[in-house]
This record gives sequence, C-alpha cells and structure tokens, in this order.
Amino acid sequence: MGNESLSATLKKNAMLIVLILVYLFFLILTGGGIFSPSSFSELINQNAYVYILGAGMLMCMLTGGNIDLSCGAFVCLLGACGGVFMIVQGMSSGLSILLLLLIGVVYGVVLGFLIAYVRIPPWIATLAGFLAFRGLGTSILTANSTTGSLAPFPVSFRNIFYGRVFPTDKGVFNWPCFLFGLIAAALVVLVVFMTRSSRLKKGYEADSILRAVIKSVLGGAAIILVMTRLALDGGIPTSLLWVAGIILIYSFITSKTTIGRHFYVVGGNMEAARLSGVNTRRIMFLAYLNMAVLTAVATFTVISRSQSAYADVGKNFEMDAISACVVGGVSASGGAGTVLGMVIGATLIGVINLGMSLISLDANYQRVVKGFVLLAAVVFDILSKKRQK
Repeated sequence: MGNESLSATLKKNAMLIVLILVYLFFLILTGGGIFSPSSFSELINQNAYVYILGAGMLMCMLTGGNIDLSCGAFVCLLGACGGVFMIVQGMSSGLSILLLLLIGVVYGVVLGFLIAYVRIPPWIATLAGFLAFRGLGTSILTANSTTGSLAPFPVSFRNIFYGRVFPTDKGVFNWPCFLFGLIAAALVVLVVFMTRSSRLKKGYEADSILRAVIKSVLGGAAIILVMTRLALDGGIPTSLLWVAGIILIYSFITSKTTIGRHFYVVGGNMEAARLSGVNTRRIMFLAYLNMAVLTAVATFTVISRSQSAYADVGKNFEMDAISACVVGGVSASGGAGTVLGMVIGATLIGVINLGMSLISLDANYQRVVKGFVLLAAVVFDILSKKRQK
C-alpha cells in the first residue's frame, strides 16, 4: 500500500516535480541568475497574461476540449482601441478600462451565442476572430500613428497593472511584501487543514495528518521564498495581485460551486449532462463570454508592461494559454483539469522562457523546446489514462 500510495502521489504531482527539476537545471545553467530578485519579478510580470488567459482557456477546455484561437488577436485589437482611447483621445484610465471591458463583453456575448446557440464549432468561430482582429487592430494603429504603434500609456493606467504595492528602492527590504507573504502562507496552512477536516466530517477520503503537514510546509515555504525575493526588488507587483485574485476566484468556482461542477459534467459527457438537467448551451455560452472578459484583463497587463500598443502584441498568446493548460494536466478531451494544475503549467512555461532568455538561446530553438514540452505533456496525459483503464 505504501508503494502504491507513493506512486500515486508522484503521478499526481508529476508536473510540479518537473517544474522544480527544470528550475534547478536553469539555476545551475545561469549560475544562479534565475534566482535573483529581478528574475522573480520578471517571471510574474512577463507571464501574468498566461495565467489570466489560462484561467479562461481552462473553462473552455473543460467543456469538451474546446479552445479559443482568437484571444491573441483580440489582445491586439483591444490594445489598439486602448491606445486610441487613452493616447489619441486623452480619455481617463478608468473610463478607457470600462470601455475595453465592454468591448470584451460584447464580443463574448456574440461569440458565445454563435457557439452555444447557432452551433458553430468553437475552433471555426474563434478562427474567424484570429484572422480578423489582428488585421482590424493593425488598421486602427496605422490610421492613428505614422509609426504603426501608440505610446506611451498614462502613468495612472500603468500603476494599476504594472506598478508596485508600497514600493521601495531595489535592494531595500520591503517589509509590507514580506508580511503579505507570511499572511498568505498562514492562509495556505489554514485552508489545507480546514479542507482535511471538512472531508473527514463528510466521510470522504482525506489526506493523512503527515501529508497535510507536508503540504502546508511546502506551500507556505514556497510563498515566503517568492515574497522574500520580491521584497528585495521593490515590493509586490500589482500584476501579481491581479493574477492571484483571478486564480483564487476560479479555484473557488471550479471546486465549490454548482456551475463549476457543470463545466466538468458537460466536458465529461455533454448528452448525459443535458439529459440530467444541465443547461449545456448556457455553460458553453458562459465559457466563451468569460474568455473574452479575461482576454480584456490580460490585455491591460500586457500593454501596461510594454507601454505601447503595436501590431504584434498578443502574437501566439492563444498557444501559450493552451500550453499552460495542457502541460498543467487539463485534459485535451475535456472534463478534467484544475486551476492549480494550470498555474503549475503556466509557471513551467514561464520558467523555461525566462531560463532560455537568460542563457541567450536563439528564439527559434526556444519554440522547439516549448513544442517538445507540450508534446511530452500530451503523451503523459494519454499514457496516464491508459494505465487507469
């Protein structure tokens, strides 16, 4: 039983183990460069959009392996619109954010209606956006700028999505950041033991006390380590707050709510879900409406970081989001996957990107490496399912 338990634990946490090994590999290869405080900040700021889009892509994939091919091009269009609103027209950051969110909602409603009620296959409906939005965004940029880009965005907008909370100079220890880490670590311990207690009361299978302690120690230590490094680089990035908020919200939705369970049921067997009373059309509609809104939020983090809107912004973002989900264990056929798994997948992709950049690996080879990582994750998922059967 002990060996079986260990084997099951290793299989369940395979991608987390791979993440740790890959990080240690780049730690050696970069001579410790990837462990610098600035690398931690860069990992979060550079990949914030992956976590946000990954949360939306997760909900789409849960419905039956469906994806959104248009999100990257939609980032380009929203970035162009944001540039016109804030830079050309001089609108306030708050009003511009609301308008961009409204555009996201409108697109989400149209896309969700076409997929859920008109029954257009998701990959065809989103492929139309993939082809159209970048051309439309580029046309807007060209019409409003001789250089084909719009910059810079207002400081107020940048501070909301690419600033720091209680900032200090780099190298000066940021105590609010460290205290935030301590509180977050304490919450992790609390959640682990509350979950264990709740499962025991309901008669469900629960972690042993030893496993709960190990989870708490490792989770809390990881948070404190990250926050300590960020404390030496100016404080908590505001992009981290956006990512953390979205991760917590979607973790709650997928694990604690009825509608979250409906996403899994629809992905497992849509016809059975329909016959059992689940409104499958509404679930499909909500999945793509949700994706469009999260794409708008991801756009804010991207253009605030680059301080410009340009034609190539958002390029391959849909691939990054899909990769984060698949590498994180989200089933390509739907019905299985977690937000935590997606976070691990996104972090693994981010560490690989950052590590390869630090060793100055050619961009073409970086794509090759990411392609093999994605293929390996899919093969692992298929082999795991065959063994379970």
